[in-house]
Amino acid sequence: MADMELLDSARHADLRVSTAPDRTRHFVQLVADEFPAASLTYPILFTRHPDTGGLYPGALMGLLPDENLCLGPDRELAGYRAADLERQGFYVSGENIAIDPDHPALRQPEGERVFDGDGAPTPMLQRVQAALRRLHKGLPETERFVATLLHHKLVEPIDLSFRFDNGESLQLDALYTISLDALHALPDDVALALFRSGDLQLIYAQTNSVRHIPSLARRRNDRLSGLAA
Repeated sequence: MADMELLDSARHADLRVSTAPDRTRHFVQLVADEFPAASLTYPILFTRHPDTGGLYPGALMGLLPDENLCLGPDRELAGYRAADLERQGFYVSGENIAIDPDHPALRQPEGERVFDGDGAPTPMLQRVQAALRRLHKGLPETERFVATLLHHKLVEPIDLSFRFDNGESLQLDALYTISLDALHALPDDVALALFRSGDLQLIYAQTNSVRHIPSLARRRNDRLSGLAA
């Protein structure tokens, strides 16, 4: 990664941000308060961080690395765009925003401008600022939510095996979901506490979102059929 640069309206007057990197993102980290919006379009599942081993949630957008099956005809995401995508290439540095000038989102010829002609933030930069705030606030809350799920033994592996019309088989490992059986077996006082904390709403958003998995499989099957034709 290149050295970070503090975002500056003069130095970065011509900076643009492209959504092109979205096209190769198959799993995007979410914070808990994104579940209701993200669950309308994507399966929300949990996986383990490769460095820490900690469990974290994300939106599944493809079945293989570098594959995004949730793009519209314009090659843009057809549904909710997660905060982690909005802030690609942008980071919090104390009270300021820093950028990685070598990030793919900032090195494309197309894209939305960061500053207008007067050096004021554009709507794109305002979205980045909102995404950074959402992540800053939401990551600790999401860690608490995941810890609650683990404490009550509500997380279980999910079996994702697919077979496509061209004969290809695919199995996804190391993904997890919330067990409704375990949830419904909880004592009433625990279920009430989950309801009052708002965690129950997040749980049902996640468990309802897995209905999108067959849609992802159909899109991959259609893509493979198109390539074969």
